[in-house]
Amino acid sequence: MNTKMLIDGKLVKGAGTLDIVNPASGRPFIQAERADEAQLQQAVAAAKAAFPHWSGLSFEERGEYLLRLADGLQEMQDELARIVTREQGKPLQQAYAEVMGGIYQLRHYAAQRIEPTVIRENEGSRIIEHRTALGVVAAVTPWNFPFLLVTQKIGPALIAGNTVVAKPAPTTPLSALAIAGVAADVFPAGVLNVIVDENDLGSALTGHADVAKVSFTGSTGTGRKVSAAGASTLKRLTLELGGNDAAIVLDDVSPAEIAPRLFGGAMVNAGQVCLAIKRVYAPSAIYDELCDELAKLAREAVVDDGDKQGTQIGPLQNRMQFDKVLGYLEDARANGSVIAGGEALDRDGYFIAPTIVRDIADDAALVREEQFGPILPVLKYDDIDDAIARANDSDFGLGGTVWGKDIDRAAKVAMKVDSGTVWVNKHLDISFDIPFGGAKQSGIGREGGEEGLHAFTQAHIVNIALT
Repeated sequence: MNTKMLIDGKLVKGAGTLDIVNPASGRPFIQAERADEAQLQQAVAAAKAAFPHWSGLSFEERGEYLLRLADGLQEMQDELARIVTREQGKPLQQAYAEVMGGIYQLRHYAAQRIEPTVIRENEGSRIIEHRTALGVVAAVTPWNFPFLLVTQKIGPALIAGNTVVAKPAPTTPLSALAIAGVAADVFPAGVLNVIVDENDLGSALTGHADVAKVSFTGSTGTGRKVSAAGASTLKRLTLELGGNDAAIVLDDVSPAEIAPRLFGGAMVNAGQVCLAIKRVYAPSAIYDELCDELAKLAREAVVDDGDKQGTQIGPLQNRMQFDKVLGYLEDARANGSVIAGGEALDRDGYFIAPTIVRDIADDAALVREEQFGPILPVLKYDDIDDAIARANDSDFGLGGTVWGKDIDRAAKVAMKVDSGTVWVNKHLDISFDIPFGGAKQSGIGREGGEEGLHAFTQAHIVNIALT
């Protein structure tokens, strides 16, 4: 397992080390190298120096490098999945899906191309748009998907001709360092750099004068700081931030059929997904039955170490998030009725029982804020327009879902939900060729698809006189 950082083509030790905690035990199991500001400066300088050559390669040449990285990672896919589980906590099956998804991402991005476009041509002129790389990209990733979100950023950044300095979350750096270990033997020096900090180098990286773009995934609060840090040089930004995703259930569904899908959409990765279902709006006619079905699923769920066979829900990733979610449990008991779960499990690690809360007010913290944990509030409605208005009454707008047998009716409801992505009768269906991003305070810009690739480039217009 590589624990060294990648700077200017070399795997290097840091100015210090970090203890990496297994959230299933709450105890450190390994140390990772940690950078100081001098090493951060070296990484940015190396990326800047590598940019002219890298951006001068063809898409095909850059794609070959990305495919070599994907091949190298695929050779160690089982080890990578176990790394993800040990540092992040999710069940091994989910970790394996994350790793394979990240490898597939790299292959997808390796095949992407941006061709020049003739915008207008007539007897007097030809106007062409082509896209040019920006320069050094800072890729800053969170702890909930420590492998997939790194590949999601470095793939399009590199194929577009940029060089990268990646900084993973300090509680889950091992997945990114595993990528670094393979990349050291693949890319020219400086093209991809991976550094680790202790939450002390973020502003130095995102505000660095030689960083042209920041691609950040994380909380809305931190996203505001990233935006402010980049303002002095008007950096290009992609911010994929928090969500408080609502599921609106229509009155023509069967609670027994729909409950497992709602529960899975809320509890995947212990609820630590920006797009997880965070609140459910259910019609009065089926409210009691749906609450009972969800509570049954919560009581039956297997919560344990992600390394153990049969585990469905793992621990929360870190102590800070664990304590935060305990606060939401207090709010749930004070402002609603807890009908399943409602407490931390009496064992080592950061385990919380999957929790269902009913009869809770719209202004409760559990409803208004992003809990990012295995707690699901279920709210009652009598009028669908009221449910839509309540779902939209949020500072967030990342995702959402509508569930109904009448597809046309459900689609009309989905059109009224003010979020970047809304699914109908499914959840977390994310394709790399479809742009994804948030509305309101859930983010700026898009990842994925042609729009996501273009976000790592600058439009360059060439206007030619033909006469």
